[in-house]
Amino acid sequence: MELIFEKSVAGRACDILGACDCDYVDLPQDVLRAQPPKLPELAEVDVTRHYTELCHHVHGVNCGFYPLGSCTMKYNPRIDEEIAALPGFQRIHPLAPQHAVTGCREVLDLARSYLCKISGMDNMTFQPAAGAHGEFTGVLLIKQYHDSRGDTARTKIIVPDSAHGTNPATAAMCGYEVVNIPSAPDGCVDLDALANALGDDTAGLMLTNPNTVGLFDQNILKITAMVHEAGGLCYYDGANLNAVMGVVRPGDMGFDCIHMNLHKTFATPHGGGGPGACAVGCKEFLSEFLPKSALMDEAGHLQVRSFAGNFLVVVRALTYLMSMGREGIPEAAHNAVLNANYLMRRIQGTFEPAFDRICMHEFVLDLSEFKKETGVSALDVAKSLIDYGMHPPTMYFPMIVHEALMLEPTETESKETLDWAAGVFAELYELGKTNPAVMHEAPHHAQIGRPDEVRASRTPVLRWYPQEEGSAAL
Repeated sequence: MELIFEKSVAGRACDILGACDCDYVDLPQDVLRAQPPKLPELAEVDVTRHYTELCHHVHGVNCGFYPLGSCTMKYNPRIDEEIAALPGFQRIHPLAPQHAVTGCREVLDLARSYLCKISGMDNMTFQPAAGAHGEFTGVLLIKQYHDSRGDTARTKIIVPDSAHGTNPATAAMCGYEVVNIPSAPDGCVDLDALANALGDDTAGLMLTNPNTVGLFDQNILKITAMVHEAGGLCYYDGANLNAVMGVVRPGDMGFDCIHMNLHKTFATPHGGGGPGACAVGCKEFLSEFLPKSALMDEAGHLQVRSFAGNFLVVVRALTYLMSMGREGIPEAAHNAVLNANYLMRRIQGTFEPAFDRICMHEFVLDLSEFKKETGVSALDVAKSLIDYGMHPPTMYFPMIVHEALMLEPTETESKETLDWAAGVFAELYELGKTNPAVMHEAPHHAQIGRPDEVRASRTPVLRWYPQEEGSAAL
């Protein structure tokens, strides 16, 4: 497919803007461009066709099964988009006076109230842009707390080896030393390793429950109590909240602060680079350290992002919460767990789960033995799924499972879809045994085939240049 720049024809345009009815202002020469920007020149119909064609090349939950583990790529009701598009929400100005945004303030207040109830927290901010930014904000709460008490010797954050990669990165960005602890054979926290890591220098623990292999840690109350006894605080990564929302609350598990991905769990379409938003909640004793928003507070407190964050994502989340209601939220969690366990058992017998026990919202397949027998890797299977119209699951994560495929079917998939997906995995299992070579070259029917990933990593071409300026390669 050609780039829109390559479709450009000199002099072609579409007249959208009328004559300017404002006075012209002559700008100083030193701020003007030396030459006009090289923008594509096309008719409106060409632009429309170009972006429609791009749309057909994108796979989303509206196109087919998208079991991307740890990301909760679920279908979101269209009503959430319709409410976020209302002019009273969409057209507000961030610098509008307080009296002009009372409805928007009510949205934030009500969303805060509902999400505090779901998470078991006492207060919340919506400023962070997305999950990793939320982690950063949450760990800064922990740091502010210790610093305010003069407890500056607490320099270490404990992170399990199955954690999201953003967890250790966040702790390091906040100035902490990261202490990595191994998982126990059951895939959960090794209590002995945790005990050995705890000390007077422990600032906190970063953990998600259910964890990254899709298991609920039955020792969670003991884990958080151990951290508290050592003087540390407990941070909850909310990436897996879809499995437990409305059923069990992180605050009741012993966590002191949390981030919730509104663009995963609460309705905004996830992926494609945005929009993202994150709610960071905390217990009352940490409330004074929350960043304040100019929309919510006139005192001009420090912020981690402009204004109240991505407001329209909060509108979507509140619409989702109000339309689902007290009964619908836990029902969604129950169905997510049911679907994951159903698909795992349907696949089992061909590819095997890494942990053969009841999972939560997601599960991990371990293809180590299959690769030894056939030479077919987790990557080969993932690429082969594309030919069936299925988005590949998460590959090689968590790293404690070496040939891992992590699947999260979510609550919005039907039994028919799950049966079809299990059948696809069964076909690929047999294909790997009878004709592994064809899987090494997959996908065969996608927009592009198997790329040279080593070359792409070592010599990436990230910018397109017009022919007269240099290479036009991508």
